[in-house]
Amino acid sequence: MINIDLKLIEKKKKSLEKIKKQLKIDFIGIDDIIDSLLEYISVWYLLPEILTRPVIVNLWGMTGVGKTDLIRKLVKYLDFQERFTEIELSNIDNTSWEKSVAQVLEKHGFNNEQPAIVLFDEIQRFNTIEHDGKPIQQTKFMDFWELLSDGKLSRKQKEDIDYHILNFLSKKEDNKRRISDGGKVDNSLQLWDAREIQKLLTLDSDYSSILNMSADEGLDLLTQAKKDKKIYEPVNYSKMLIIVSGNLDEAFSMAMATSESDIDADIFHAFTKKITIVDVKNSLSKKFRPEQVARFGNIHLIYRSLNKDNFEKLIKKEIKRIISDTKSKFGVTLTIDNSINELIYRNGVFPVQGVRPVFSSIVDILETNLSKYLYTAIMNSNKTIDIMYNVEQSEIQANIDNQLTTTKYVGRVDKIRESNTDNAITNISVHESGHALMYILLFNIVPLQLKSKLASSYAGGFTFPHQIHETRENQLKKIMIFLAGGLAEEIVFGPSLASTGRGNDWEKLTVIAIDYYRKYGFGEDFNANYAIDSYSYHMDKFKTDEAIELLITEQTKKTTEIIIKNKDLLLHLSTELAKSGSMSPAAIKEIAIKNGLKPSIKEEGYLIIDDYGKYL
Repeated sequence: MINIDLKLIEKKKKSLEKIKKQLKIDFIGIDDIIDSLLEYISVWYLLPEILTRPVIVNLWGMTGVGKTDLIRKLVKYLDFQERFTEIELSNIDNTSWEKSVAQVLEKHGFNNEQPAIVLFDEIQRFNTIEHDGKPIQQTKFMDFWELLSDGKLSRKQKEDIDYHILNFLSKKEDNKRRISDGGKVDNSLQLWDAREIQKLLTLDSDYSSILNMSADEGLDLLTQAKKDKKIYEPVNYSKMLIIVSGNLDEAFSMAMATSESDIDADIFHAFTKKITIVDVKNSLSKKFRPEQVARFGNIHLIYRSLNKDNFEKLIKKEIKRIISDTKSKFGVTLTIDNSINELIYRNGVFPVQGVRPVFSSIVDILETNLSKYLYTAIMNSNKTIDIMYNVEQSEIQANIDNQLTTTKYVGRVDKIRESNTDNAITNISVHESGHALMYILLFNIVPLQLKSKLASSYAGGFTFPHQIHETRENQLKKIMIFLAGGLAEEIVFGPSLASTGRGNDWEKLTVIAIDYYRKYGFGEDFNANYAIDSYSYHMDKFKTDEAIELLITEQTKKTTEIIIKNKDLLLHLSTELAKSGSMSPAAIKEIAIKNGLKPSIKEEGYLIIDDYGKYL
């Protein structure tokens, strides 16, 4: 019969509610993650006695979204610091002495069947299969899978117990000889012996209490434990909360776009919102064997990338902290104009890199310069500092008790954007407007974003589309959209001035055309799948080349005709894009309407798909 302390459970419930509120203050944009996490761990926290296997919670997301920090804060608020450890499993050998999870848990004293929290971080580095499906030979931490299976780890310490029993017997004989010789003996347990007994027998009491025993009592304890044979039973970790955390680039396909500070954070957020547990399991299956994927369980919490509002709130929160610290530490009242917030956002937000670049930019832009202003204020006994950023003058301005101090400053990312020449921007604007024009005409939807001035040392731009359902017709439309950029340049500037910026477009459209025939069998003359590598030795892939070339040629002709017919719209879009370097969906739609079109604006995450239901 389990004795349940209802008052303690009620107290813990109230504690969880307080923890939830505090975590939502600490972390921006992950309220759903916090709610789910605390819900899943509530049984473990409130009534661990009923658990027969550990609670396993998986956290997946891109870098910098706060997975590890969330667990560390949770541990702190639960007051579990002494019963918590982080383990980073990896296939790369390192200098750690531990070769198994059991050794790590034993070292921390977690093998006494009491509640504990273990974070297995960066789990993607512990992959058991290569990208090509070949198994990876592993020698360390293989009992990790045993732990996930049922929460029990087999003991491999019979030799250790026998060694300590023999050691005590040897000491006992030595003491007898010394007594017979009239000498004195110390029959107390040594510190190392006490610690080993406590560890081997997984005693609940602290090893310091075992120090009160004599060596003979320690020997009796080990001998009796060996007779009982309980010490050979698996160690039970059923009361453990296991957190598995990692980055899955296969699921978060946009995670590789780490240099894109110009793509709208809301677009990234919308795409990551569509990632499901099925996507996660598919990604895991590319790194782990099927039976191992199953052992992760079904509790998968998926982080979304932060949206624009999240990043803005994060910046405001950090600035509020700086204002508060400045007042409490130096007695100076600090006012920060919103122009500083905007400067930090422009230069610090890389959506797929999470919060770290933002914190770095706050230090670079605000805190580094604030230290100089504070020095001036303190030396002159000033009590107020007002800080703003003057875009026209490219300087940070600090009003220190009505005395203006200026610091020349151009954001690191702004500086790169400004390095693009007008002629390069004009060329890119025509190219990207060609993509946008074809996108509007083929789907009657304006793209999510249109840019020709990027934070890149290499001039470039992009036209950001919605998600497109893959069909035979849409494959052909995508080829035309990729073609439109380079062809727009030829039509506006002439063939001789067309840039090599089309290279990436042609590579992508060629892949689509190849898959059109070889992979999907959309061509009437080819029905076999010519994309299966394992059969490539007897399949003549080259027989499809003529059809692929003909398909691209036909789509090139169609695309050219459409662009020429809508050249006025192309020039109008290109001119406006060259002026601003960036256009919103509303601005694109306004120009399209002036040119006789009526495209719609669809939100981030919208899927372009036909109405299949009408055919039934």
